[in-house]
Amino acid sequence: MPKRVLSTPTAPAALGPYSVAVEANGIVFFSGQIALDGDGKPAGNTAEQANQVMEQIGGLLADIGLGYSDLVKATIFLADMGDFGAVNEVYGSFFNDEPPARSAIEVAALPRGVAVEIETVAAR
Repeated sequence: MPKRVLSTPTAPAALGPYSVAVEANGIVFFSGQIALDGDGKPAGNTAEQANQVMEQIGGLLADIGLGYSDLVKATIFLADMGDFGAVNEVYGSFFNDEPPARSAIEVAALPRGVAVEIETVAAR
């Protein structure tokens, strides 16, 4: 199956030249999700941002007929590794028995000054 760009009504507007989701051979690659409020500013504290991001990811998955159980890989980008515990607690609450493989990385900065960005990969 050739590469197919997916669009969903849940996806926030792209901040640059990228696709929100691309599917190839039954694997769906989602661009990183961040949490912004209505004014385009970071939405709350780090835990609140992580929760909003995970809810956005759930909406994107639902839009294409998938769910959290279909995630196979997640990468969490943190502006401060000191926030790992709070993000990990929120992130873990979205999974039952078999969470996806995951990495967590501290970065120098994230778009729009957010504290957390999460990128995911799902399989049909």
